[in-house]
Amino acid sequence: MQDLMASSGEFADFNLLNPFYKYGGGLQGPTQTNQNTLNLSSSLTRHNSRLLIQTVQACCCRTIHCDAKLKDPFTLAQRDLKSLYDDIRKELFVSKELKSLCDYYFDGKGKAIRPMIVVLMARALNIHSNRDGDLLPGQRAIAMISEMIHTASLVHDDVIDGSDKRRGKKTINEVWGERKAILAGDFILSAASMALARIGNTTVVKVLSQVIEDLVRGEFMQLGSKENENERFKHYLEKTFKKTASLIANSCKAVSILVNSDPEIHEIAYQYGKNVGIAFQLVDDVLDFTSGANQLGKPSAADLKLGLATGPVLFACQQFPELHAMIMRRFSSKGDVDQAWKYVLQSDGVQQTTYLAQRYCQEAIRQISMLRPSAERDALIRLTEMVLTRDK
Repeated sequence: MQDLMASSGEFADFNLLNPFYKYGGGLQGPTQTNQNTLNLSSSLTRHNSRLLIQTVQACCCRTIHCDAKLKDPFTLAQRDLKSLYDDIRKELFVSKELKSLCDYYFDGKGKAIRPMIVVLMARALNIHSNRDGDLLPGQRAIAMISEMIHTASLVHDDVIDGSDKRRGKKTINEVWGERKAILAGDFILSAASMALARIGNTTVVKVLSQVIEDLVRGEFMQLGSKENENERFKHYLEKTFKKTASLIANSCKAVSILVNSDPEIHEIAYQYGKNVGIAFQLVDDVLDFTSGANQLGKPSAADLKLGLATGPVLFACQQFPELHAMIMRRFSSKGDVDQAWKYVLQSDGVQQTTYLAQRYCQEAIRQISMLRPSAERDALIRLTEMVLTRDK
């Protein structure tokens, strides 16, 4: 990883592009910021960015394990996930109306990315720890809990954002109203907490409780903004960790705790989940611009409409300073959304955000490669490529 960073010229000292850099309370390892390295310098320019993107593409994820027959993650995890949603619905056995609300998103049509990562990580760790690859009951429970926490957060997010569509159908708040949606999200979280308590491991309870705290703090961070550009990017990445990556990172760490007592193994699992999680959200932020343009022929710009400045906008602001005022007023003036969308596509914002996601995936691969070779480990390597190339 250090060699890759050195080959990136001026970016080598830019910690915001360094996956080793850690943010936020509750994270392990150093958290102090060297303010000199937070300078968004002239290296973020159109001329340099294309060269950098070409460099990182030449160092494709697969070249790190060119001898590995990378397995399909979905195929490998299918056996352990096939009854996932049935098990979740059993946890939500309540009155008919509340059950209808809670079951609404647990229809088996979701991608189940988070429990899939947890299952693959658990099996890879079991093999690394000289066990067979089968899941322990507690590990399977953590995979289920991760999907429950994620879904509860979606229910609450849809209320906060006033969303009317989710996964191709009306949101819970659109069908049943905001009050019942909030209660449904709360109940899913409570059911997840009960399942977590039954695992009977206090360290695992503490690790996954951190996820709930991070989700709330991340949502509050999303409601705010920073005047200073350096602080704004740090704020964005920390928010991204708390809202998206913390759940994956801590779930991976939790399954490692159940099978291995070595803190270094726990850190490997945590760092893989953290880096993949941040990369996943960065790609999501890119797709908010590119999927609408390519598939619809018009801007999607859902984040801009919510007043959110994501990676592509923050990078674009380096080339179009006019975006600064729009960011501070959360794109609330007439024409802001359309103009900001145009600035982003005229800039290198999308490319730079994609490059940043690639760097996080490279670090995820570096971490998981420390485990003993297995089909599951190789599937987790393959997953980083799928994260980067997905189009929805």
